[in-house]
Amino acid sequence: MSTMNISLPDSLKAFVDEQVSQRGYGTSSEYVRELIRRDQDRLQLRNLLLAGASSAPTAPVNETYFEGLRERVRGAAKATGKARGRS
Repeated sequence: MSTMNISLPDSLKAFVDEQVSQRGYGTSSEYVRELIRRDQDRLQLRNLLLAGASSAPTAPVNETYFEGLRERVRGAAKATGKARGRS
């Protein structure tokens, strides 16, 4: 694992220390890593949303679509249960 040193004003250092204490992180490094992971997730979601917004329209999604999706999930769950020896 690589090391990175950062400088923070006293007010931000106090905030980080408080978050570590209150949220159960073992170290400030764990807290910062979690913030970075969340930012990565946020950026990935943003990119997916932008890609979806710029893609070609598809058929409307309505109650019929969702009911068909539910049925496929139920069927897959039943098949998995039977494959594992359950009924």
